[in-house]
Amino acid sequence: MTKIMAVNAGSSSLKFQLLEMPSEELLAVGLVERVGKEDAIFTIKYGEGQKFNVVTPLHTHKEAVELALEKLIELDIIQSFDEISGVGHRVLHGKELYADSVVIDEEVMKNIESFTELGPLHIPPNLTGIRAFQTILPNVSQVAVFDTAFHQSMPEENFLYSLPYEYYTEHGVRKYGFHGTSHKYVTQRAAELLGRPLEDLRLISCHLGSGASIAAVAGGRSIDTTMGFTPLEGITMGTRSGSLDPALIPFLMQKTGKSAEDVLNVMNKESGVYGLSGISSDLRDIEQAAAEGNHRAEVSLKIFSNRIHGYIGQYAAEMNGVDAIIFTAGVGENSDVIRERILRGLEFMGVYWDPSLNSGARGKELFINYPHSPVKVIIIPTNEELVIARDTVRIANLVEEHA
Repeated sequence: MTKIMAVNAGSSSLKFQLLEMPSEELLAVGLVERVGKEDAIFTIKYGEGQKFNVVTPLHTHKEAVELALEKLIELDIIQSFDEISGVGHRVLHGKELYADSVVIDEEVMKNIESFTELGPLHIPPNLTGIRAFQTILPNVSQVAVFDTAFHQSMPEENFLYSLPYEYYTEHGVRKYGFHGTSHKYVTQRAAELLGRPLEDLRLISCHLGSGASIAAVAGGRSIDTTMGFTPLEGITMGTRSGSLDPALIPFLMQKTGKSAEDVLNVMNKESGVYGLSGISSDLRDIEQAAAEGNHRAEVSLKIFSNRIHGYIGQYAAEMNGVDAIIFTAGVGENSDVIRERILRGLEFMGVYWDPSLNSGARGKELFINYPHSPVKVIIIPTNEELVIARDTVRIANLVEEHA
């Protein structure tokens, strides 16, 4: 048995889980918010419903990591740091260089740093989190788990853009895809629930949260996904526009006087269902407003759902059929309204879903199709931290075997 920390470092946050492996027992879940502020918030849940939280100054991620590790001992979750055998870090981007997770060394750190231009909001805090753990746990294996790795199996006809080929060869312009850790987990779990080998299945994974993406997974390999060169491409999201005509960028620059960076900022942070509805980026608020007769809220729900509905049809065609459709992440797991809007009309391709099962289904594993449905529909709560822990054990063990 060994203890692994799964870490997701954001610009002002640090999320982590401590798991016992290989039993996959969850020992603790922690969150540090407002890193860099005098009133940072540290929260940890552990044991049988126990919880500890404190508001305290935390000026750096290193201080946040130190506090998290200290509390693991103070709360008697572990006896010493020696019990932690590995730390897995979620990293936004691995470009084409990393099609799998990897043990972190100086070369890997330099490579991740070089990816910053593709993830300027995510890569710097990812690196900061890694360096903090390297400093405090210098003798513990650190593993990078890349959001893009799962999608490296896409064929070039799906990842290439219709641009001059040298843009790809010289500048790496291509579809990379994201949410790979989540899509990997739920498709593996779907195979277990279906009682069939993953290699035999054609699955469509719908990761629907504030950020959202759809993936076509055939034989356990991602063959297509909606997010592209950046997480801006694809379906309509909470504040992101999703795919649109690129000619809009210079048009809006001319009409509004904004710079290209300003327009991209609008497309990333002021668009999506938030921009459409003028109400919120939270679909729960929009669902409520639509139920009360708000027209813009209703249109926002239609656009959000219709884009996903269309991609399900496209991906089923790409895979010559589909065995199961998976809903995961905050919206996918909890919104029966959104699931209904997406599934309605898919009966022509063998999707027979049960409204009574869908209604009120929230945050738990559940088949919501009729038993006779050729295509199964499954709600699967995602567990990216478990994938990170599994990969950390797998990759660290591989290194030890070849040492």
